[in-house]
Amino acid sequence: MAMMSRRNLLLSAAAVGAAGQIGWTAGPARAERQPADDVPLRWLEGGAPEQLAGGSTWGVAWPKGAVAKEQAFALRTAAGQQVPVQTWATAYWPDGSVKWTAHAIGADIAPAEQYVLAAGPPAAPTAAVTVRDGRDEVEVNTGAITCLIPKKGDKLVRAIRRGTIEIARDGELVCLRQDEIDDDESGSAKWEKFAGRTEKVTVEQSGPVRAVVRIEGRHRRGGRSWLPFTVRLYFYAASDGVRAVHSFVYDGNEKKDFIRGLGLRFAVPMRGELYNRHVRFAGNGDGVLSEAVRGITGLRRDPGAAVRQAQVAGQATPAVATWDTRVSSRLHLIPAFGDYSLRQLSADGFQIRKRTKAGHGWIPVDAGGRAGGLGYIGSPEGGFAFGMRDFWQLHPTQLDIRGAAGDTAEVTLWLWSPDAGPMDLRFYHDGLGQDTYPEQLEGLEITYEDYEPGFGTPYGIARTTELMFWALEATPAAEKIAELTAAVRTPPLIVAPPAHLHAAGVFGDWSPVDRSTPARKLIEDRLDLMFTFHKEQVDQRSWYGFWDYGDVMHSYDGDRHVWRYDVGGYAWDNSELSTDLWLWYHYLRTGKSDAFRFAEAMTRHTGEVDVYHLGKWRDLGTRHGVQHWADSAKQTRISNAGYRRFYYFLTADERVGDLMRDLVDSDKTFLVLDPIRKIRTEPYEPDPHALGVGTGTDWGAMALAWLTEWERGGDPIAREKLLNGMRTIAAMPNGFIRGGGWYDLDDGTFKPNDTAVSVGSLGAVFGLVELCSEVIALTGDEAFTKAWLQYCRLYNGTAAEQTAETGQSFGNLNLRQAHSRLTAYAAAKLGDANLAARAWKEFDTGHAGYPKNHPFTSVRIEGPKVLKPIDEAAFSTNASAQYGLAAIQCLALVGDKLPA
Repeated sequence: MAMMSRRNLLLSAAAVGAAGQIGWTAGPARAERQPADDVPLRWLEGGAPEQLAGGSTWGVAWPKGAVAKEQAFALRTAAGQQVPVQTWATAYWPDGSVKWTAHAIGADIAPAEQYVLAAGPPAAPTAAVTVRDGRDEVEVNTGAITCLIPKKGDKLVRAIRRGTIEIARDGELVCLRQDEIDDDESGSAKWEKFAGRTEKVTVEQSGPVRAVVRIEGRHRRGGRSWLPFTVRLYFYAASDGVRAVHSFVYDGNEKKDFIRGLGLRFAVPMRGELYNRHVRFAGNGDGVLSEAVRGITGLRRDPGAAVRQAQVAGQATPAVATWDTRVSSRLHLIPAFGDYSLRQLSADGFQIRKRTKAGHGWIPVDAGGRAGGLGYIGSPEGGFAFGMRDFWQLHPTQLDIRGAAGDTAEVTLWLWSPDAGPMDLRFYHDGLGQDTYPEQLEGLEITYEDYEPGFGTPYGIARTTELMFWALEATPAAEKIAELTAAVRTPPLIVAPPAHLHAAGVFGDWSPVDRSTPARKLIEDRLDLMFTFHKEQVDQRSWYGFWDYGDVMHSYDGDRHVWRYDVGGYAWDNSELSTDLWLWYHYLRTGKSDAFRFAEAMTRHTGEVDVYHLGKWRDLGTRHGVQHWADSAKQTRISNAGYRRFYYFLTADERVGDLMRDLVDSDKTFLVLDPIRKIRTEPYEPDPHALGVGTGTDWGAMALAWLTEWERGGDPIAREKLLNGMRTIAAMPNGFIRGGGWYDLDDGTFKPNDTAVSVGSLGAVFGLVELCSEVIALTGDEAFTKAWLQYCRLYNGTAAEQTAETGQSFGNLNLRQAHSRLTAYAAAKLGDANLAARAWKEFDTGHAGYPKNHPFTSVRIEGPKVLKPIDEAAFSTNASAQYGLAAIQCLALVGDKLPA
């Protein structure tokens, strides 16, 4: 039987039964509500930034029933000055009230240290963003600059103008493809250049403070089209900056489609004399390289102090007639360096070089450690600043300026440096003879790698890079370059305090940091120590690189004093056991910027690199391994929308919103890939009306996508599937304890399978705990609540208790410390002091985690035992993530029962 269409499923909603009536309206409702309380806001890094990345966009949560859909908001500084703000809703509560709002400010006024968001009419910007969506192009005017975006063709941006002056034009995407890697030094590889071609342009927001234009297309050369891309351009009122978020999907053959270079290029019209054309690059910290195309300092003859000082400062030099004639008469004999290049080929080293023009040799300029990722070319009559976020973290990267001695310079921001050699995405071994399932299971026993021929493919993985451009009226001072670099490196973000987010009741069971008792302080201190250790490991172990940055390693090898980067499934973590959730909850509780930035980088990585966005495994993620895409376990537990929703609601990031929306249909993946194919004992043919789907990692991940989609006011099918799943899981004998059932793809319902009890240690630790807490609070579904509480009570219960309720014991289960939070949830929900005491005992015992006497300390290891000095501790990422989540949720649920 064919699957029901979305329309037919909507028409059959009446047949769904009680699930459709559980406290969730069909759309945002209109209701009378009390005015929302004023919300204090601050900048994430503290203080007031000198420079914004165009503007700033952030999210604010609201308690259920506090904000009506039509509510307007005003923003003022702590001193009372009104700030123009744009507001829109990003999520709703079941009663139709607003759950999350997003807000944006532009460059109308200088940033203040603190703000207050309150109900009321917003102030209007002095120069509103306007968008003209024409037949052939989109024109955006911020009041400071105008940007023209063609709807078709090879140009991403036709022009960026400041008034009547064209600062940059012909923005285009560039891809260099190489057909092989010269492993044998033959030098026979061939290069091809592909150009990004726009296929679709959508105006997603049109002001008055913020406008967003989405550009979609593919890279083309001749008859071939590949590497689909999405670029969003962000514009803010009164700002001369443009933020760009570039995402692409790899859809080539990794054995012959090697990316040699990937970048974004602009043409920059040159004005003024060569000695008034300025080049700037950001270096380490706030360091800036300041040079001119034709330098007039350090010469044998001195043009005059005023001339030299003006050139170094980036100002127009005095009239050449005022110079020492021994210099002015010989200007044509001073070389003009029109080409500059800064390349960051590793996390710890960049080089700058320059040449006069093509066909002539490069000379070294300088070198350093970690470049800021910003460059500039221009003159006192205007110029173009260009930057890449996470420049050294995402190495190999490169910033190029070409032809600055001519009429038009060419600027290229290389996301993948062509000087680094080709990007190699090939699988890292030959299969080792693992051609059958039994052989692959044997491999799993020794290296923990779940190998299968053909599964270690990068086809469909993606990567996102954030960029900034400024159309400036003149060459900025070095101090201004440093400010722009800081905004590129760490885009300023406004945030609400933990107390407000907690009071809003979002994201389930957590509470702000509380050190009011010695017992609480001990746990809080350990949480901080554990977080700091893992954060510092990123730099100590150099977990950087284009495809790697944002992830961490899974397990440690104490003999070699390294994380097991080369041992099968012990290498890259790929969200295993919800590392993402731990980091986000740590941020929610502490409000610390380093926690946010760590979690942000992980969200960018795990949602892009660890998930397939095209092909037969679209919407599935890949289990942990030596390469992020190498393992044959492709599962929804990794692509999990629950790991992305924090970042989306806190920042309103559209790219992450796309990634979560893509997952609404992730249940269809069970038609093309059976997650437990290697261990099935009976023949299995996927049936859309009876798919073998687990109620733990499988349903939990799918349901988090549905929950998020419905919160956002999107596809109503998501709501129906979520509620149908809840209703039918609860209706099955033993509920969650069955471990799964026969799932109907049409409506999201379950029917019992032949297994009465099947409890695994991983079922709840990929977001199911967090999901159930939220949907129970949202719907009040008593049957579902009962089923979930049974699972929570019995997982760490005795064999006798398990047998008495379900007919058999659950066996020797793992991760008992992790599941102490389930016991705590049952204790809090049932008001059971004995369960609360049991939860803390389970937590302190530390089974498969960290017991109470665990040493939360590290030791320094230095040469010659290791390559470079590092800190070592008895931690694994899995145990840390689950310890962190268990501690956070036990404190929130039964913290008042914490033993002294």
